[in-house]
Amino acid sequence: MSAALAPRHARHTAGLARGIYLPRTADAAAFAMSTYGIPLLVLHTTGSAALTGFAFALEWIPRLAAFGWAGSVVDRRGASVVFCLASLGRTLALAAGAILLHLHPAGAVASATVMALAASTGVLTEFSYIAAETAGGAAGRRAGPRAHRVQAVLLGIDQTATLAGPAAAGVLLLAGAPQMLVVVAAISLLAALLALRTPPSPVAPARAPKDRAGGGLVTGWRTIRSLPALGWLVTGLTLSNLAIGFLQAAAPVIVVKHFGQSTTAVGLLWSTAAAATLASVALCRFAIDRLGLWTVGAACAALASLACLAAAQAPTYRSYLILIALLMAAEGGMTVVLRTLRARLIPTAVFGSTLAATILILLLPFPLAGVLTALTPPDDLGHVITACAAIQALGLLLAFTRLRTDPALHT
Repeated sequence: MSAALAPRHARHTAGLARGIYLPRTADAAAFAMSTYGIPLLVLHTTGSAALTGFAFALEWIPRLAAFGWAGSVVDRRGASVVFCLASLGRTLALAAGAILLHLHPAGAVASATVMALAASTGVLTEFSYIAAETAGGAAGRRAGPRAHRVQAVLLGIDQTATLAGPAAAGVLLLAGAPQMLVVVAAISLLAALLALRTPPSPVAPARAPKDRAGGGLVTGWRTIRSLPALGWLVTGLTLSNLAIGFLQAAAPVIVVKHFGQSTTAVGLLWSTAAAATLASVALCRFAIDRLGLWTVGAACAALASLACLAAAQAPTYRSYLILIALLMAAEGGMTVVLRTLRARLIPTAVFGSTLAATILILLLPFPLAGVLTALTPPDDLGHVITACAAIQALGLLLAFTRLRTDPALHT
């Protein structure tokens, strides 16, 4: 790097840290701690396993329903504004919950409070996530050829929060439910304040007609269809997510019933997978520089398919853990490719709507995987994993074959 370019690069890196990475870190921490901590809080407060499961559904169902609104609002109002307001709203909801649980630690009021927290934080977190992703996409476009490095850092932030957030929420809950909520509220407030430094994103014209509830998703779907490279990659990863979702849903049964391990071993499985994903994301930053998006993506697709097929026949828990870690590491590499391609191709005026539609499509296999797990006898789980792995391999092979000559992955 020349002496003239060095100060500019340093300013760009510092701007990314202040305006993108730090707000995203605080939001991802609040996201992970509330997503995994509130179901624990429900169990701690109510003692009901059924209500705990219901609370988890209350977190995710409103999120899925909010995708269309979130994308449209971000496109219309700008990422930084929505990011700040959503984080601030989550702060107020968590603070109110802490006060109510301090005054009513048990009983009907406590139960109603924690269930309301599950629904409200789920929706607000979705808005802040879409806004943060939109800001990250804009930063990737400004980075030009180094877009994949920006996306790799953002994915690493998310994976680190996923690795540490649930454990932190569990430890904080030992001090008491109000105390846990106060800490998460403080982190959410930090995210809101840091979001004030997030660079503004382009917004839709003020005279444009307002979207209906599903209008944002319709806009996003049309944009995906108009971008064949993005469409093929989303299709392949959606089919891959059926296998990953089934492995996640079936993991407790496989680890405890089939391999005879404790429930702690299930947590170790996913912690190891998260650590492997972090390592993969860091490696992919440099591999893409040398080999390009398509080569790295295709290699990760092949590794994911082979690891998933082998996991169905794993003879021991240790081999199963290694194969799942390899699968999730490969999935992390493909996610870097997706995020980079998304930042390159999606028009700025509809980025939020298209991002929301993309995420919704990628998440749809997960509830299906849960139903499939519930309907499958434990002895037949291996056969279903094999079938899902075959679908995954076929989908990824078709996607990356179609993308082999696409210029979007070779620029």
